[in-house]
Amino acid sequence: MGESVNKNNIYEVDEHPFELRHEVKRLNARLDKIADSLEKSEFKDILENYTDPKKRIVTNLMAGISRGLGLSLGTFVILGLLGYILSLFLDVPVIGEYLGEIKKYIDANS
Repeated sequence: MGESVNKNNIYEVDEHPFELRHEVKRLNARLDKIADSLEKSEFKDILENYTDPKKRIVTNLMAGISRGLGLSLGTFVILGLLGYILSLFLDVPVIGEYLGEIKKYIDANS
């Protein structure tokens, strides 16, 4: 065989210099695969977003506005549903009296 491999280090190669072209071709193929995967992951866009302060500020501002709006709307919907469900229990003896007092308190303050 044209290649003898040392068992301690797999990358040490004792071979003729002309046979190294196969190793170079293999490494070039690996580099091409790495370049393709970086292009697919849009690594350049990620770097641009993190290195440009204006883009980072706009992105974080929009994310904060979206989160705030989502939390507000979600809270509104959940509390509305909870209020509706509790209003169904106004006729229950013990719970209804307590909820009736809460409703009177809310009506008096609004």
